[in-house]
Amino acid sequence: MPTETFEFQVEARQLLQMMIHSIYSNKDVFLRELVSNASDALDKLRLEALRDDALDVDVSDLHIAIEADRKARTLTVRDNGIGMSHDEVVQLIGTIANSGTAKFLRELKEAEGSAAAEGLIGQFGVGFYASFMVADEVELLTRRAGEDQGTRWMSTGEGTYTVETVDDAPQGTSVTLRLKPEDSDDQLHDYTSPWKIREIVKRYSDFITWPVRMAAETTPEDAGAAGEEADDTPREPETLNSMKALWARSRDEVSDDEYHELYKHISHDWVDPLTTVRLQAEGTFEYQALLFIPAHAPHDLFMQGYKRGIQLYVKRVFIMDDCEALMPPYLRFVKGVVDAQDLSLNVSREILQQDRQIQLMHRRLAKKVLSTVKDMMSAEPEQYATFWREFGRVVKEGLLSDFENRETILGISSFASTHDKDEPTTLRSYVDRMKEGQEHIYYLTGESRQAVENSPHMEAFRAKGIEVLLLTDPVDEVWVEADPEFDGKKLRSVAKGEVELGTEEEKKEAATEREGRQQEYADLLGWMTERLGESVKEVRLSSRLTVSPACVVSDTNGVTPALEAMYRAMGQEVPHSKRILELNAGHPLVSGLNRAYAARGEEPVTGLEETAELLYDLALLAEGGELGDPSRFVRLMADRLERTL
Repeated sequence: MPTETFEFQVEARQLLQMMIHSIYSNKDVFLRELVSNASDALDKLRLEALRDDALDVDVSDLHIAIEADRKARTLTVRDNGIGMSHDEVVQLIGTIANSGTAKFLRELKEAEGSAAAEGLIGQFGVGFYASFMVADEVELLTRRAGEDQGTRWMSTGEGTYTVETVDDAPQGTSVTLRLKPEDSDDQLHDYTSPWKIREIVKRYSDFITWPVRMAAETTPEDAGAAGEEADDTPREPETLNSMKALWARSRDEVSDDEYHELYKHISHDWVDPLTTVRLQAEGTFEYQALLFIPAHAPHDLFMQGYKRGIQLYVKRVFIMDDCEALMPPYLRFVKGVVDAQDLSLNVSREILQQDRQIQLMHRRLAKKVLSTVKDMMSAEPEQYATFWREFGRVVKEGLLSDFENRETILGISSFASTHDKDEPTTLRSYVDRMKEGQEHIYYLTGESRQAVENSPHMEAFRAKGIEVLLLTDPVDEVWVEADPEFDGKKLRSVAKGEVELGTEEEKKEAATEREGRQQEYADLLGWMTERLGESVKEVRLSSRLTVSPACVVSDTNGVTPALEAMYRAMGQEVPHSKRILELNAGHPLVSGLNRAYAARGEEPVTGLEETAELLYDLALLAEGGELGDPSRFVRLMADRLERTL
């Protein structure tokens, strides 16, 4: 087959240019990425060999080899792992097959400083392209296990790449870098130096479970370090990494840097994790877990197809990547390793879903992560603030699905609040600040903080200085419907049911005043309830309004319009719930309407009907709702405005 030339996808070409022009502060990490990719390929081959008896491959000496040629200025990283087919090479290497690419590149260009740029690169997971930081040309030679022909991919990173089929490719993948000139401004280190290669592998890849080998001559650097003379004679291959599983070693034997490098290998992130979680279970069912909470949310965390889960090992043998059965969906951002002692090496995803031991691990791992976050709240408040900013929205999904841990999840949650514009509050802090006579924790849902704060439903609470939680995440509309409570206090929407605020004495005074006004407005309320009957369930006087003329509220157990719309968007039909129109008897428009209705006599009430309609429509608009007939509203408003001229 002749050599084919392809153009990089636009986004891939832009990313390559950023690589070539050095957005990274530390170029050494290119080798970490290549070794990590090789390790993944070896894991996949061993797993494939376990599951497919017909796959005729030799897995007796799986390893990674690094070869450096000082004269030719080349560096090769080779593995005898799973390899890639021709189509996989084209799909995986030439294209960034990931949604959100444009947004990612825009953020990358706007990132201030190399650290921010590296963090974004890590979120996107395109470490192979890091090779172009140090190389003028990259060649990839690969053959997938079980196939006869291999594929060679080559590129200078300038916009195109070539692909050709080859007959003599060994199984696995080799990546050969033709390094930039030694005197290049971009080339700060000699990556053909065995000393430098050893140093990088030891620092970044010491824990890799496969041997990383290198055969090299004695260089001046090595000779100086060992007190020997330089010698061009090749040595026997030496293993550069210890291959010691970090999760099997005691805490005092492992440095934080070693943990961080394992995290980066597992997650393909380039930024240190926020925190590390260790767990060792002993007894009838033994397993070890080493988990990591990232420092930032991946860009595709809420996208369909996001790969979640923990790496599963059995007695240090890699079994499965992204094992979803080990971690609940609302903790899908947690990365790490679980090494069990008593599972079968042949276990499948389907079997795991039903396995009792896996279910017990699932429960305990979730509790351990949640307790770690709880400890973080008091011991590391800044760290907790980062955690909640990045992952709070997804953690709240657990309030819908994990009833066993709901109280714990509520306890580690933070919410925007009227108490402080800048800092969110925990429910514990809210309860500690509650006013005398306040029975409930109050909240209001909406699309944005500004919309919620300006809602007429907030008026009485603002007037009395009562704190309200401002819930603006889509998931908030759903979990609050479960009628949750915290520390014996129920969470209550300020846009639902009747509102009674203040001390017991103030509540009695308000009830007496409301009863008197109810009699005064009884005829108007009855007429408006009948007139607006197709839209509202009832018209009544309000105890929550101090400024606005009217607002629309739901029954205590009613479904909000936003939640109705959410269910319909998901294809679920829900019956439309009529809501309640509340009027502010102290507002001139409402009191004037009451006088006009009382004095109407036998005259037509067309003007009063239009005013009632406008009051209802204005209440809908004030809460961000949609009008049933926008054109009629505009016509009525225009007519009213014309009369004022």
